[in-house]
Amino acid sequence: MKQLKLKNGQSLIIRTAKKEDALNLINYVNKIGGESDFLTFGDNEFDITLEKEEEIIESHIDAENKIYLIAEIGNEIAGSINYSGGARQRTKHTGEFGVSVAKKYWGLGIGKELIKYMIDWAKEGNVVRKINLRVREDNETAVNLYTKLGFKKEGIISRDFYVDGRYYSSISMGLEID
Repeated sequence: MKQLKLKNGQSLIIRTAKKEDALNLINYVNKIGGESDFLTFGDNEFDITLEKEEEIIESHIDAENKIYLIAEIGNEIAGSINYSGGARQRTKHTGEFGVSVAKKYWGLGIGKELIKYMIDWAKEGNVVRKINLRVREDNETAVNLYTKLGFKKEGIISRDFYVDGRYYSSISMGLEID
């Protein structure tokens, strides 16, 4: 767990997700799906049962190559990050993450803090040695943040997103953990 002050003076807590967070996480994800076209899902497209979300959270708790974090302000989920490494010996050292922040908290550095926490977790462990992500090519704010945090552009995936009748390419980025 990590506690810090945001640019606006509010207190932020970053902590590991618990099974009891499942319903709040489902509600959070369904809400943010309608706040940004840069996510891999849209408004109310996060069609998952409470039981399945609980299973996902539990699968991360004791795994050496998975982490699921929540950023909270008060009792409200302001952001989350979820990293999953490979299931097999040859790929368990690498994986991909997704990060999101509720629109009302954009610009406060929450996404940056979640990613830094994840990177520190990977460095402290002896398993994760590569963190990957995909970001829509036109999401300059995110690309700049990932670059500042040390991620390198590794390639372009054409037509990776389809939003409102239009295709978008994504950039594959990666961070090697030494």
